[in-house]
Amino acid sequence: MSAAEAQSTIVALGGGGFSMSETGESAIDDCLLQMASGVRAKRRTGAHHRRGGGDLPRVCFVPTASGDDPDYIRRFETAFDGRAETHVLSLFGQSPWDYEDPQMILDMDLIYVGGGSTANLLTLWRRHGVDDIMHRAASDGTILAGVSAGANCWFEASSTDSFGSLAPLDEGLGIIPGSACPHYHGEPGRAETFRTWIGTGQLPGPGLAIDDHAAVVFEDAEATSVMVERGGANAYLVDAWRETRLGTNDAADTLPRHLPKRVLQ
Repeated sequence: MSAAEAQSTIVALGGGGFSMSETGESAIDDCLLQMASGVRAKRRTGAHHRRGGGDLPRVCFVPTASGDDPDYIRRFETAFDGRAETHVLSLFGQSPWDYEDPQMILDMDLIYVGGGSTANLLTLWRRHGVDDIMHRAASDGTILAGVSAGANCWFEASSTDSFGSLAPLDEGLGIIPGSACPHYHGEPGRAETFRTWIGTGQLPGPGLAIDDHAAVVFEDAEATSVMVERGGANAYLVDAWRETRLGTNDAADTLPRHLPKRVLQ
């Protein structure tokens, strides 16, 4: 399925959420839960009704990029405890999160992909058929979200440290066209290398760069809003010569901040 065909809502976090919160609290995650609750309500009353379950949104954490790190999974479960029906898609089958058929994510309202190695994530997803299932979930109205590697994966290409040093990677799922760079101003070398690779054609440009504690919301592969949970965080449209900050001029504005349609086109 091409990006143009997918009827999707995707939220790409450059960093932040419960992953970078000492308390597990996150304004961006709160918004994700609100969005997922809307999906759950529609499915309980509409044509896409899922049998069983309650009123809480079904949220599945996908920790593939971290090798199903158990501490990461427990942090997710703690952050969403009591606010969602939590699930984990484990491709490594480490107890107590045994391997489960990836088709299970089709019953979720929100899929939340964790950070780690973008290259490993994509390789394992393709081996287990998760890539095709993610396309199906997106077209069925399930919200797809992710942080760092979990944001990179939705794009055609990205900046990644999967191989040690920062490097361009052009093997993304392509649900969103173009390239992405997480942790844009949060890690040394991210901004400089991203601009260079776009200038040399190693990554398609203009690209989307996202700071820690910022996220971009896409509807049908079009950026519609920027969400921030910390002052100074933002997202940027980047080419070889400059970066253009998306949203309003006030980086501490409350979220969400709406953007024009097709801002990445």
